[in-house]
Amino acid sequence: MGDAFIRHIELLGYEKRFFPSQHYVYMFLVKWNDLTEKVVYRRFTEIYEFHKALKEMFPIESGDINTENRIIPHLPAPKWFDGQRSTENRQGTLAEYCYALVNLPHKISRCLHVVNFFKVRHDDMNPVTDSQIKKPEVFLLPKDSKKNPTDITGPIVLQTYRAIADYEKSSTSEMALKAGDMVDVVEKSENGWWFCQLKNKRGWVPAAYLEPLDGPDESEEQEPNYAGEAYVVQKSYTAVEEDELTLKEGDAIEVIHKLLDGWWVVRKDETTGYYPSMYLQKAGEVNTSVKSELRNRGAPPRRSTIRNAKSIHRQGRKKISQETYRRNSKKYIQNQRNARGNSQNKANVIIEKNEPEDNKPKAQPAVPPRPSKDLILNRCTESTWRKIL
Repeated sequence: MGDAFIRHIELLGYEKRFFPSQHYVYMFLVKWNDLTEKVVYRRFTEIYEFHKALKEMFPIESGDINTENRIIPHLPAPKWFDGQRSTENRQGTLAEYCYALVNLPHKISRCLHVVNFFKVRHDDMNPVTDSQIKKPEVFLLPKDSKKNPTDITGPIVLQTYRAIADYEKSSTSEMALKAGDMVDVVEKSENGWWFCQLKNKRGWVPAAYLEPLDGPDESEEQEPNYAGEAYVVQKSYTAVEEDELTLKEGDAIEVIHKLLDGWWVVRKDETTGYYPSMYLQKAGEVNTSVKSELRNRGAPPRRSTIRNAKSIHRQGRKKISQETYRRNSKKYIQNQRNARGNSQNKANVIIEKNEPEDNKPKAQPAVPPRPSKDLILNRCTESTWRKIL
């Protein structure tokens, strides 16, 4: 068994290809123990062959000796002809299979057979293409696919973006760009790193270096939310630019604007500034592996730090100044305080209004019967007794 092993396998979807003939391949995002992330493409027939070989290697765990001992997940055999419907319907089963596979005992999940099958191949990085044949169609699995595995998007033709400047990659999982390169975006991560493909190359690219062909991409970004979402800082960062914040691990902050390039506007007390989103975790979420991962990854570059950026659009992206963020944040916080003060005043007014109602005359009790003459004579004063007599 080698040192390398797989931490996680995520099914991204499938791709319909037309060269050398029409066929389908599944896309997997494979996360390794060295924190690299690779996208690999596999046909279902070869996945099933891999599955059969795995069962032969571990007959006890596959249930061949005793079915009660089976822990290797089931996988249906491929059909005589796999069309788009069967490829689509199989995604839920395949996603569950990958999840179960990685969580098997280490002697299975980390064996060479598993490791070698999901290693990046030459055709993963350099797929066979023909410019005369139409582009592959990509069908992506939605993020909430765990709730409904059969709810598949598509067909989707990947969005094409243009590089606004040269980018030199800093790791093997990234992809270098030249200004003007046209790339297809496979996955957009909110941390500011997008997985792209360019002809026969694939890799992660900073979103800040990319622009859509039809104009600035504000429409993809959320509007500022000055109410804020509670987050916790998972990794310290020292501000480099004036509009950034310096925060320490464990600080509680509020995110008020999530931007595509992975640099979010956050609020600490009444101070706002940019902070790398990949160093933040939503309050209340538990993820023990995040800290160790983030310490080994760098934040993507910001749009404002890119030199010699050349856009093809006359109108650039609209940028909100930090002064505007601060002013609106202070205004929101003050409005919240005023609202709380008004609610207390309203409560006092309601009490005052209720007081007169409490002072209203209550219903009179019934008149008691008149006492008898003998009772009066026994209890009355002497003067009264004389008057009666």
